[in-house]
Amino acid sequence: MSEFFLELFSEEIPSSLQKSLREDLLNNFIKIFNEKSILFKKSSSFSTPNRLVILFEGLQKQITFKSEEIKGPNVKAPEVALEGFIRSNNINKKDLFKHKTDKGEFYFFKTKSRKLNTQNLLEELVPSILHKIQWKKSMRWSDFNLNWGRPLKSILAIFDKKKLTFNFHHLTSSNSTFIDKDFEEKKKIFIDFKDYNNFFKKLNITIDHNLRKNLIEKKLNDISSKKNIIIENNPKLLDEVVDLTDQPNVILCEFDRKFLNIPKEILIITMQHHQKYFPTFDKKGNITNEFLVVTNKKDINGLIKLGNERVVEARLSDAEFFWNKDKSQNLVKRVSILKSMNYFKGLGTYFDKVQRMRKLGGMLSDELLISKDKVELSTSICKVDLVSELVGEFPELQGIMGGYFAEAQGFEKDVCKAISEQYLPAGLNSKVPKKPYSIALSLADKIDTLVGFFGINQKPTSSKDPFALRRLSLGIIKTIVENKKDFKIRDLISYSSGLYLDQGFKFENKSLKSELSNFLMDRLKFYMKEEKIRSDIILASSSFLNLDQSVIIFGKAKSLNKLINKTNGADVVSSYKRASSILESELKDKNLELSNTTDPGIFKTDFEKNLYKKINELRKYFQNINKDEDFEQSINNLADSKKVIFDFFDNVIVNEEDITIKKNRLELIQMLCKTFDYYVNFSLIDSHQ
Repeated sequence: MSEFFLELFSEEIPSSLQKSLREDLLNNFIKIFNEKSILFKKSSSFSTPNRLVILFEGLQKQITFKSEEIKGPNVKAPEVALEGFIRSNNINKKDLFKHKTDKGEFYFFKTKSRKLNTQNLLEELVPSILHKIQWKKSMRWSDFNLNWGRPLKSILAIFDKKKLTFNFHHLTSSNSTFIDKDFEEKKKIFIDFKDYNNFFKKLNITIDHNLRKNLIEKKLNDISSKKNIIIENNPKLLDEVVDLTDQPNVILCEFDRKFLNIPKEILIITMQHHQKYFPTFDKKGNITNEFLVVTNKKDINGLIKLGNERVVEARLSDAEFFWNKDKSQNLVKRVSILKSMNYFKGLGTYFDKVQRMRKLGGMLSDELLISKDKVELSTSICKVDLVSELVGEFPELQGIMGGYFAEAQGFEKDVCKAISEQYLPAGLNSKVPKKPYSIALSLADKIDTLVGFFGINQKPTSSKDPFALRRLSLGIIKTIVENKKDFKIRDLISYSSGLYLDQGFKFENKSLKSELSNFLMDRLKFYMKEEKIRSDIILASSSFLNLDQSVIIFGKAKSLNKLINKTNGADVVSSYKRASSILESELKDKNLELSNTTDPGIFKTDFEKNLYKKINELRKYFQNINKDEDFEQSINNLADSKKVIFDFFDNVIVNEEDITIKKNRLELIQMLCKTFDYYVNFSLIDSHQ
């Protein structure tokens, strides 16, 4: 068994490109190897900022291709088809034979079994695999025609301790690579991956990104324990610094404590997003003036520490200046500036938007039973932070800074919180606004956006959603469901559309209300699917209800999903299925029409009477349910009827000769099914899952 080892050495590849590159390239190799019957025991891919490595272990030195029959054209096909088949397979006509199949008689030929050296095959395949690499961003340099993430300098390729030789654009592969990424003068020959890996290990270079990650995590945790500080878990940042280094070291730095007077979000985003630093917190969760830097070398003279501290202090000085300046700007007086800030073509300015939001917020305040004036105030000033220099410098902080500005100017806490949470939830795993004023502002913003973009036909397609309307819609659904508060969403859509019309904006989309309602319902179904609710239960729960009952739909679906494989859930489904199957079977008689009324006066047995009594008990229960329905209790009540239902079917002949009695019994069964449908449409439940 042999080893195949490939290294692509280039100028520094951005961390954002490395992960997808090493995964895609490895998958491309595996796909081709499987197609070509190249067997292997283990495959791996690694990367550093400059090196991309592919490793296959346990390859055979020779590949045996077994003899096989190749099907050609039908014997009745034109001669030109046969000639083409012969030519494309490089065979003679005498090599052909005829064979009858289910689809007729065809020409065939039998290939000869053969053996190929794996080395020769790899030299042929590797360039073609490299050509298949799809970079998210690529570049060209010098006079070369190669599109690559960064200039490619060398290719090291080894199989069975021998170099592979092939050409890839301007480069010829070899068994050597540059050993110093900064000074590309020295190269070294390697015979296998072990030799290669051990050499770089002696230089404190870790080729395996997984090992680098473990090393960085250990150093971060060691400092955290020693200094009694907490590092916020940030997998994305960790992966990023892993791909930025090959000789990782962690340094503890600090900035002037005066900057702790700045809102912590500014400090965090400056360090995490702009500088790739790890901010630290004390045991109470307060941010400290210490931060951790992952560097690519040891800081022997302390210069790296000093340099990073100077960089962050400069950035925080700018942020402090913007903060002190912007927080003193009167939010109410600055609303008019939004008139000069375009929102979107065909949808007006941000001033137009906040006026629409103000009226939408007023409508929402009625449903939330909160102060209309406070909702209108929060919506009026909620976008003013967009014209601040601080948000111009840190656009990720829009909304959050608006909340801080409002707080600095003495606005009530719930108004400030509403402004800071207006963009929540930001995704599937994001928290939702919980306070009434925050809910009102968040929904008003999202509904206005959705109505506007659907109105001008800027809707998502199957492959594109440039304005993140799916995320916005999911945000509405999450806010409603997780707060267990239904709203008249369809009325809000109509009202919002009218607000655009009042401002003089005309919509091309005449089906806006139905399209957007259906879109939001699809997002509700998506949300339930992400909550691991069965597809048939999702359909069943949403069948008889509309968007304005999202909380009820979700609650019923989640409860049924939880109990369906337990005794009570199984009892409900089996009871309904037995009743509905008998009813469906009997109603195939087209001459039989039911009146939707059951006459208890012609019951012949106690089993009919007992079932009728149970149905009425269930109906009374469902009719008296308030908005706070206990969905599990509803399922349990339905399940409790199983004995009465099964007693009826076991002891009563439905297909009675007396047509009056037969119809009455069928109407009783129909009454039972409709009663079960008060919960969900059980006809859509798959009892075999």
